[in-house]
Amino acid sequence: MSIRLFHLMILAAALMAGRVAAATVPNPTELSHQREQFPLVWETAKHGPDDSWRRLAPGLESYPLFPYLELAGLQRHLTEVRSADVEKFIAAWPDSLPAQVARDAFLLELARRKDWKGFLTLAPDSPRSKELQCDRLQAHLALGKPLDFTHDVLPLWASPVALPSACDGIVGWAREHGKLTPAVVWGRIELAARAGTGGLVATLAPLLDGAERTAAERIALAVSDPAKALDDAAAWPDAPRTREAVAVAFERLARRNSELAETQWAKLQTRFKLDPEQRGRVLRAVATYRATSYAPDALARLEALPPELADDATREWRVRTALAAGDFSATLRALDALSAAQQADARWRYLRARVLVKLDRERDAAPLFASVAQEANFHGFLAADWLQQPYAICPGAEIEPGTAGDELRRNPSLARAFEFFALDRLSEARREWDFALAPMSPAQRRIAADFASDLGWYDRAVYTLNQGSDLRLYTLRFPLARRDQIVRAARAAGIDPSWAYGIIRAESAWTSDAHSSADAWGLMQLLPGTAAQLAKATKLRYGGARDLLDPDTNITLGTRYLANMAQHYDGSPWLASAAYNAGVDPVGRWVDARDALEPDFFIETIPYKETREYVARVLAFSLIYDWRLNGTVIPLSSKLPRIGNAYAPPKDDAPRKTVVCAAQPAPTQQAAEATAVPRAEPAAAAQQR
Repeated sequence: MSIRLFHLMILAAALMAGRVAAATVPNPTELSHQREQFPLVWETAKHGPDDSWRRLAPGLESYPLFPYLELAGLQRHLTEVRSADVEKFIAAWPDSLPAQVARDAFLLELARRKDWKGFLTLAPDSPRSKELQCDRLQAHLALGKPLDFTHDVLPLWASPVALPSACDGIVGWAREHGKLTPAVVWGRIELAARAGTGGLVATLAPLLDGAERTAAERIALAVSDPAKALDDAAAWPDAPRTREAVAVAFERLARRNSELAETQWAKLQTRFKLDPEQRGRVLRAVATYRATSYAPDALARLEALPPELADDATREWRVRTALAAGDFSATLRALDALSAAQQADARWRYLRARVLVKLDRERDAAPLFASVAQEANFHGFLAADWLQQPYAICPGAEIEPGTAGDELRRNPSLARAFEFFALDRLSEARREWDFALAPMSPAQRRIAADFASDLGWYDRAVYTLNQGSDLRLYTLRFPLARRDQIVRAARAAGIDPSWAYGIIRAESAWTSDAHSSADAWGLMQLLPGTAAQLAKATKLRYGGARDLLDPDTNITLGTRYLANMAQHYDGSPWLASAAYNAGVDPVGRWVDARDALEPDFFIETIPYKETREYVARVLAFSLIYDWRLNGTVIPLSSKLPRIGNAYAPPKDDAPRKTVVCAAQPAPTQQAAEATAVPRAEPAAAAQQR
């Protein structure tokens, strides 16, 4: 038995002490038998003859996942289940996720049966889903209870996305009673237009009449096909609602094709008397998206934009376009124009210091570098290199569970989460984890994350410890999981192990079953096609995408792919990281356009926000992992070779920097983003990966 599995059994046994109706706490041997027994019984409960699972279940009564057996039986025969059966199950497993699942599923069944009295008896006052919220209101209508449109219906109506079909009756009631006035309908159309849900606008248009309906249809077209809308606009009347459609179309088109938007603006700006707010939105959108493509007129447009029309995006892009042009005086003016909140961000403080150096104002730059160098993020590490200072990383105190830990060891939901994890049922484990954590205090969440990490469930700490002082819990947030394997695979591929660690942390946050919308899989988020090519080249057995959920396979192939990316860019880890996220083709375009920029300036001018932040995150994570692996750190600036300069991974005797714990301010928002949890879904890979 592995040490990890033994620890998991001990902790799970302790957690089971608080399980409802548990007679005894099983020992590790009994728990091992239960884990072997449960999957077969569960499959039988879901698919076997009625109640046949009960003959296979003796010995599982004390197992944390036992309620899922009874739940499976209920779900199989939901159309025949009685309210008393569900109420009995809820009473047996109160305040549990299985009870919540059973109740919600049965409420939908009661709504299908139109058993509205039974529905209201079982339903909570505030159902979680919009479907159940609408069913609850439908129950009130069916039983003759009055509805208050403003209190009961308007919060549901005011949604920028389509409502479930269960809400059709409530919407019909509101329409029959004259509640869906043109003002109410237009309010939702405006929400949907801002959210980009043109289909919803189109479905709302028939609720209006005459010219109002036509105007709504024009807004729907503006959202879904802005180029056609602006072509058609030459024949539209200059009416208030039409002007809004024109403004929406320009905003949407500018994002897709800023040059075409500019051409259309020259034709239409005098035809429609847009109000100042609408005109400002158009000018802002065209200026912003001209900047994202670094059009020759971008900087002039942004500088000419009146201050009252500027927003955070236009101000940031003004900095980037000036920086890309190598105009440091203009860059400094753009930095001066940032909002107070933006100017407090480590990114812009660092860039101000760098620009001041370029303008021969080193004395003014020094205090800025010193301030930023106190932060443990990408720009803080770069600032420390400029000052030739140690890195400021302040680890938080080790977590001491104490009596709070004893309480959590008696939490049955947490026990179920850990049991699903032990069975490698990770989606079910995450659902139980989320349910368990919802009512916890921050201190309890830290302890729970510590428990999960002890069991090897590392991504729970990454996703849980993502703000405030928790950002300093480096041991939990940057686990040295699979250390021997990652170091061995990275060195075999000829790359720095800390970089491989940084990629894993940024891509999947240690979620081994991660599968992105771009079809990237596993810890290092590889595309199946890329993996197949790598496996063939390295003579590694590979049977398809699901093999990438095996960490051993994923790490072996992922480190090879990183090495291939590095070779494509003269060994440069920062350029290779950009290509790992965005793909080789976009990076090639950026390099062709701005290869003379210094690396830190180049990174800030990357057009894709995701990639810009990804590169900074990977480099910061790599430095933290270097520290965790070695106690000292290869300077971050040494890993930023200029474009075209060769780079080789550091040798064992390479110069290293120390890490100190200086007095640090509370983490800024940018600091949190630089080292916090990635998106809920791991970073989407480009098609080249």
